[in-house]
Amino acid sequence: MRRFLFIFLALLIALTTMAKEKIIVNSYMSDPAPRKAFAELVEIFMQKYPDYEIVVNTFAHEDFKTLLRTWLAAPKGTADVVTWFAGERMRYFAQMGLIAPIEEVFAETKWEEYFPASFKSTCSYNDKIYFVPQSWYWWGVYYRKSLFEKLGLKEPKTWAEFLDLCETLKKNGITPIAIGTKFPWTAAGWFDILNLRVNGLEYHIKLTAGEVPYNDPKLMKVFEYWKQLIDRGYFLANNAAYEWQEGATFLFRGQAAMYYMGQFIKDVAPAEVKDDLDFFRFPIIDPSVPLYEETPIDGFMIPANAPNKKGAVLFLKFIASKEAQEKFAKDLGRLAANVEVTPPDDHAKKGLSMIVASSGVAQFYDRDTNPEMAEVGMNAFIEFMQNPTRISSILDRLEQERKRIYSK
Repeated sequence: MRRFLFIFLALLIALTTMAKEKIIVNSYMSDPAPRKAFAELVEIFMQKYPDYEIVVNTFAHEDFKTLLRTWLAAPKGTADVVTWFAGERMRYFAQMGLIAPIEEVFAETKWEEYFPASFKSTCSYNDKIYFVPQSWYWWGVYYRKSLFEKLGLKEPKTWAEFLDLCETLKKNGITPIAIGTKFPWTAAGWFDILNLRVNGLEYHIKLTAGEVPYNDPKLMKVFEYWKQLIDRGYFLANNAAYEWQEGATFLFRGQAAMYYMGQFIKDVAPAEVKDDLDFFRFPIIDPSVPLYEETPIDGFMIPANAPNKKGAVLFLKFIASKEAQEKFAKDLGRLAANVEVTPPDDHAKKGLSMIVASSGVAQFYDRDTNPEMAEVGMNAFIEFMQNPTRISSILDRLEQERKRIYSK
């Protein structure tokens, strides 16, 4: 009996010693392509560090946005690493003390050895780094090359050319602009680019910082351009009934011609359509306004209540590496945040060239704006698309909300 107990205890000790240390990652990468690409990164990490086991919990993107606040505010942490967005969205949690600074990730090498110096401000708060960027991407007007060739259409450079293009498409029985606004961030993309084209980046930054009244005449001008497209019936009908991916199916099937969207639209495109997708820079509205674009940055944070911060830091060091960023960028056609990684294909090179040639970039409305204001604003954009004649009252109501939220 003693011998049996001795053997049992020895086996128990051995099994305990062999137990792997867990790192829990909560992820919003729920679309098949990014989910697969991230899963392969996790496998590479576990091969390099066999003492660790990564457990990935994946949530639908919109659900994740709601759940994250609950996880971060909980007395006991449920995740060691979470996916999220750079900019105001990250700073919001940093200000509240809900995420941990990650200086340890860069203890052995400087930030600039990993990432562009220009990225540091959008990944920091109070001179401390809280965010590891993984990839970034551009927004453009995506279209089917074969459809444009069939109808003899060219990429428009100006607003007048864009309107002519939309009218030609409509006369040919094709919806000019696909969009799905069941979740309102897609409409926010239209607001952003129109404001950047009409009023420029400095004005846009002041607006998203709560420093510009929403009923300012300059902002009204943005909605007047937007209203031209709505009044002429250029947007997909009943678009509030569709999620963004569902709106994209109209483009993929050739029933709609264009979709103003981020590069990740290629993640959900059928294999036979991917190579037929191209994009052009959103047209010039006011020639006196320099060209500015949107380039959101995605990446990772460590919750302040993370159970395994040591493991989380090790994982983020891996995520920051050239090896990890190059693979993820190549798999998805993204632009890696790591400065050593070149664009993975011609499509990405074109996107990078467009951004390099621009006069400046913004993140995205709900990433640059106070989260409460962003939610109110995006819902207002949807209301405007459904009832464009109400724009004055909508903007007056937004201005009341701005004063309340920013106390200005």
